[in-house]
Amino acid sequence: VAEGDVLLGLASSGPHSNGYSLIRKIIERGQADLEQEIDGVPLRDALLAPTRIYVKSLLSLIKDSDVTVHALSHITGGGLLENVPRVLPDTLAARIDAASWTRPAVFDWLQREGNVDEHEMHRVLNCGIGMVVVVPAAQAERAQAALEAAGETVHRLGEIVPRQDEEEQVRLENVR
Repeated sequence: VAEGDVLLGLASSGPHSNGYSLIRKIIERGQADLEQEIDGVPLRDALLAPTRIYVKSLLSLIKDSDVTVHALSHITGGGLLENVPRVLPDTLAARIDAASWTRPAVFDWLQREGNVDEHEMHRVLNCGIGMVVVVPAAQAERAQAALEAAGETVHRLGEIVPRQDEEEQVRLENVR
């Protein structure tokens, strides 16, 4: 991973298999109606959508394209804030623009009903990004096109920048 690399985010299908302790608390405390519609589907279905599996798309990108993948970060428990730093050297940080993707409505519902602050949302849940792919800037468009051709919804999240002193390794900008 190098300064100037681009972070591409692959859309998640929902919460995947993370954050369910928090999700259960929100449902219990609010006595949520699991049949209410969220983005045209019952809340139950939005919360339990099967986890998207990225392996075929990623293997195709790695094996069948001329793109050099510098790192992959699966956004599991710990969200963007704890998973992305695992692929970064101590001297670098990821600058991520939270406005670069539209957060699925189920995450807005969870935040509102659970009164969850924005930092905690991005620490516990994937907020709509299930995988981050780090590629050289010169190859970002080719990588995005290859991933989209493989059926992924891809968002250009941000870039790798120098880390300032003891700052966090993920700079989340334009949060709500």
